[in-house]
Formats: sequence, C-alpha cells, structure tokens
Amino acid sequence: MSHPANIDLIRQMQAITGKAYVLTHPAKIAPYSKGFRFGAGEAMAVARPATLLEIWELLEVCVAADVAVIMQAANTGLTGGSTPDGNEYDRPIVIINTMRISQIHLIDDAKQIIGLPGSTLFGLEETLKPFGREPHSVIGSSCIGASIIGGVCNNSGGALVQRGPAYTELSLYAQITAEGVLQLVNHLGIQLGDSPEEILTNLQNKRYTQVDVEYPDKLASDNVYHTRVREVDADTPARFNNDGRRLHESSGCAGKLAVFAVRLDTYPIQKQQVFYVGTNDAQVLATMRREILTQFKTLPVSGEYLHRDCYAVSKKYGKDMFWVINKLGSKFIPRLFGMKRTVDRIASNFKFLPAKLSEVIMQWFSYALPSHLPKRMEAYHQQYQHHWIIEMSGDGIEEARAYLKRFFETHAGDYFECTQEEGDKAILHRFVAGGAIGRYHVLNKETLGAMMTVDVALRRNEAQWFEELPPEINDLIAAKFYYGHLFCHVMHQNYVLKQGVDAKALKQKILASFDARGAEYPAEHNVGHEYVAKEPLRKFYRALDPTNSFNPGIGKTSKLKHWAERK
Repeated sequence: MSHPANIDLIRQMQAITGKAYVLTHPAKIAPYSKGFRFGAGEAMAVARPATLLEIWELLEVCVAADVAVIMQAANTGLTGGSTPDGNEYDRPIVIINTMRISQIHLIDDAKQIIGLPGSTLFGLEETLKPFGREPHSVIGSSCIGASIIGGVCNNSGGALVQRGPAYTELSLYAQITAEGVLQLVNHLGIQLGDSPEEILTNLQNKRYTQVDVEYPDKLASDNVYHTRVREVDADTPARFNNDGRRLHESSGCAGKLAVFAVRLDTYPIQKQQVFYVGTNDAQVLATMRREILTQFKTLPVSGEYLHRDCYAVSKKYGKDMFWVINKLGSKFIPRLFGMKRTVDRIASNFKFLPAKLSEVIMQWFSYALPSHLPKRMEAYHQQYQHHWIIEMSGDGIEEARAYLKRFFETHAGDYFECTQEEGDKAILHRFVAGGAIGRYHVLNKETLGAMMTVDVALRRNEAQWFEELPPEINDLIAAKFYYGHLFCHVMHQNYVLKQGVDAKALKQKILASFDARGAEYPAEHNVGHEYVAKEPLRKFYRALDPTNSFNPGIGKTSKLKHWAERK
C-alpha cells in the first residue's frame, strides 16, 4: 500500500496533467522504468506532461514532496541512464516522460533550431529537409527515435567526422540549488519574459520574434572537433564522455538538470558519395585512416567500420529492422518499439511464453523477407574480414576517388564506388548492427552466457586499433562483434560469453587493458548505470545537482540525498 504522502503527491500530479497521464500501475510503469538495453528499477509513478509549464509544475510538487526525479524522453539510451537502477534509493522516484512535447522551432533561416524535450532527431531531419539543411546526427540513434535533448545531455553522437559530439551552451533548464530551491535558468539566448510561467509558455507557444533572439558568444555545436580528429599523433582520444572540454550545463548533464529546450546549429545538405572498402589486413585501414585525415583537404562525412562477423549477425538478425527503416522510414520505428513493448508486457503474464516474445516474432517475420543486401557487398563479405564504409562530400568525392584507386594498386584489399542504393543500404546495414547483436543473444541465450558491451575511445595515435585479446580472455568468449567510427577511433565492442563465465570480472579485465593503453570509456553512450563516472564527471554532476535529486545514482554515484554514502 502506498504511503499517504505518496498518494497526496500523485493526486497533485494528476491535477496538473490529468489523471490519464499519471501512471501508477506496475505494468504501465514498466516500459518507462526498464532501459532500452540495460537497467531497470522501481518508480512510484510516471507523469506524461503535455506542456513545458506542466513539467515545471510537476517538478515543483516533486521537490516539495522530497522525491527524486528522472527526466526521460525516448528511453533509447544503451547504458540505462534514463531509468531507475535497482531499488537502493532513499526516496521514491517519479519519472517525467516528455515525449508529448515534440515541437521544433527554426531560427535564423533554419541555420539554428530550438528543440523541446520530446523532439526527435528524425523529426528534426524531416523538418530541416525543405530548407536544404540537416541536423547534427542523421542516422544511428535517429533510427530508433532518440530525442534531441537526450543527445545533448549525453554528449552522444559523433558518427559524422566533421561535427563531433552533440554540444551546446544555449539551453533552458531547471536546477535545484544547494538549499533545495527549484529555479529556472534561461541561457537559451531568447528574451521570453521573467517568471517561469512566462518563459515556458512563451517559448512553447512561440510568442517571441526575431528581435527577441540574441546571438551571444556561446557555442551551439562543437566548433573545433574537425581539427581534433585530424591530430592523429595525439596520445588522447578525439572524443569521450568524460572530456571536460565539452561538459557545460545541459551538455553532458546526464539528467542532473531538467532540460526544457536546447539551441543547436544545423548544416547544409551536400551531395555525398559512399565508397565501400574491404581488406583482410587491419593495418591497411590504419594506414588509410592516417593518410586521409592528414592529407585530404575535405574531411570525410563518416567512416563506419564493420567486422565480417558483425556483418553476418547484422544480416541475419537485423534484417527486419533494416527492411522497416528502408521501406517505411525511421518515423515508423517509435511506433514499432511501442508495439514490441506491448507484446512483451502481455507475454510476461504467461510463464509458457518467452520473455522477449516480440524478438521471436520479428525474427520469424524476417525469414519471409527477400534478400536485402547488394550483391557487391555480399561478395566482399565472403572475401574480406574488415569492411569500411567511407562517405565523402563536395570536393572530397574526387579526392577519395583518386586516392583509393592509387592506394589499392600497392595495398592488400579493394574498394568499389557505391550506387545511391548501395550506399544507403551499406550505411543502414551498419546501423542496425547493435539491435541485431542484442537479438542474437536473446534468441540463443540457452546455449550462451552473458553479453557485455564496451563503448571505447582509443587514443588518436593508437597503432593497434583492432583488438587482439590474450588467450586467457579470448577462450572465455563465445562470439565477438566489432563495429565503430574508425576515423574517430571510437569502437563498439560486443562480447557474448560462454556459459558460466563471470561477466563482471571479465569486463573489469578488459577495461583495465583499455586503461593501460590510455583509452577512455564510455566514448559516446555515456555512463548510465553501466559505467563508473570518473572524478571530473562526478564533480560536474555534484555541481549541477547539489542535493542529488535528479537522476541519483548515475555513473554508479550515490543514490542518496545530498550525495551521502551508504553505511
């Protein structure tokens, strides 16, 4: 039975949003309290506000009731950072899900945008397309409905070599002071009024004009990443979540602030060309990376690596997701994930049904679908261990064309210049890999041990970019799947262990090997509840949230009020 104070708080929340938008039944809370891939815990309620002002009013009653708050948008994070984790909290938790507030405002002829809490990357891409512009991220997390603000709060993204991680110094957010006072901070660079009610209502209803929009000396994107990534002799990674260079207010806050809006730069859409590279020698790709980054006048748009084993698992277990995105568009994905959650929730009530029934159904559905990958890619899969999808734009197209022809006259491997269809399918095949690996593990769990993932940023001068594990570690692993952003030296490494292997102990050994090599982790998925936040990140979190009321426990920090340590 709920505590009387909790019942009173729930009634106050219902009065703000309407009763239908405050969820208290465990089955209805579950989709919001369980991570997309990692983490789960208890919450006393989930509120789904329709306006920015409703978010503020919810925060006010939650702060007054001394409950912890987790701000959540699409809940697509890969390390469990937008859900509770376990039950070792000293206060009840309220999740505020913002997906009903999805407006996107264009300013300065669409050169910049204002994203509200529920706005998504694919929604932004569609909004900008008529203006000949595109957002910071155009594929990857955008395919699964990730939110704009979620990307900023987690310093995520960076697949696009010229742009780096999501970053801004222009945002509107709520913060709880050391005295426990909720305050609204308007660093959006727009004059919207004085009181929270004025500011939030005027922003959502777009009651401001060009005269109200200011252009302060603050960044709305990472303006120097394109130079950092070219510094191939530097002994530090190009980008990683613990990088103090890009921790600022909402950027990298990981939910320690309640962010209402962010302001971001956009980019002109350019003609692009994809080149598909294959080789059996990892050093060939290392040589190419160094030469392209140091010699090309035009930086690549992206350079996505895929190992042969990852290609194969993505082909078999990511076929249905590939087909849905390719045929129906990414805008259908949130609806699909919603249907999957419903199926799994219903299945959980019947012990004779598998826990992830939706994955079983989708996999059987995929067997009925026609072959989906281009013939030239399939031939390279048979011939080569390492696959690299290099995307160029502008003058870089001709640079790459001439370079690749010359390079493979003297180096092992080959390449082909993709048609538009081949290029689109190559990139999409790479970006369904993460989900495909997860399904492979779910559907084969009876014969496999645990699965663990590492999101690592290697030093820019790292010579041994392709991992070679010592026998005492390698012998404990049933399957390894490697993919990542090779120009940036950011790798996503997935290990499926043999049965009976201690996953936590093995992961610590692997992470220790990265420590010894000067690598940083996580690189772009943020700490969530999977990784330990290092000291610079801990200090940043404590400065933002002195009472530890927003998203407590993130990065394996204290879950207790005022950052107390458990006795």
